[in-house]
Amino acid sequence: MVADNRSLIAVRGTQSARGLLGALQRVGTRIRARADSAVDALLGAEAVDRIENLVHRSGAAGVDPFGFDPHVAKYAVLVARAISRSWFRTECFGLENVPVGRTLLISNHSGQLPLDGLAIGIAMLLDSDPPRFVRSMVEKWTATLPFVSTLFPRCGQIVGVPENCERLLEMDETVLVFPEGARGISKTFDQRYKLAEFGLGFMRLALQTNTPVVPVAVVGAEEQYVSVANLTRVAKLFGAPALPVLPQLLIPGGFLPLPTKYRVYFGEPMTFSGDADDDDAVIEEKVWVVKATIQSMLNRGIKDRKHIFY
Repeated sequence: MVADNRSLIAVRGTQSARGLLGALQRVGTRIRARADSAVDALLGAEAVDRIENLVHRSGAAGVDPFGFDPHVAKYAVLVARAISRSWFRTECFGLENVPVGRTLLISNHSGQLPLDGLAIGIAMLLDSDPPRFVRSMVEKWTATLPFVSTLFPRCGQIVGVPENCERLLEMDETVLVFPEGARGISKTFDQRYKLAEFGLGFMRLALQTNTPVVPVAVVGAEEQYVSVANLTRVAKLFGAPALPVLPQLLIPGGFLPLPTKYRVYFGEPMTFSGDADDDDAVIEEKVWVVKATIQSMLNRGIKDRKHIFY
């Protein structure tokens, strides 16, 4: 009799737990639906339509082979648009130069945080015709960071290894590469708008996949955080590529980037021929052409702007 009572209590306990779980799931579904509706309203019909009409190769889990989830990306776009358009008041020039189909966007990199990539991505998604969701190549060490390692793939950002980039280009995606890497984003203020050494990998991929290269120049990001030094040895202890010294962090609110005005220039597409397995010296000549073009675009953009903040 005691055993029967225990069995009955166990069954009722299981049923209660299942009922509670079901109730929580229903509440979660309603909260998510309301949040989605709020995000759609804030984004506006045009932006929502652009996001939902993107070519998306999803699997059974609703994400693509790299983990890109349009639902999560929509939330990220809302935040990114506010940063790009309201904080940095980004202006774009030459978007019509970006060809349809597989494309390598090759840009300068700066500003201690990759907000320049954010501005390029928002421009390509919300201002270009047709809209493109840019897949950025990010530093390998980001895959070791809690939360970031999950968020970045969901938002379409990919660890920057050749295999990932090659597969994306074969899928006719638009891929953003910063050949300066950490060397560019961690520059000190005295080195602003002076391009660091370019890696050669993007050119080998362009040749291997027959992909046009579009040079991109971002003016304004160099001044958002004024770095006076880079503690590289200390950074290595934490496994980070750089540790900038930013005096503005000493003032209230200094953790925010300065509201500099971004100007993003998209150059005419460049095509290159040759063997992807050529010697470095041969590849370097082609890379130099891209680097010189971006440096010229930066110089012209700096000359044309009237002020850092407007």
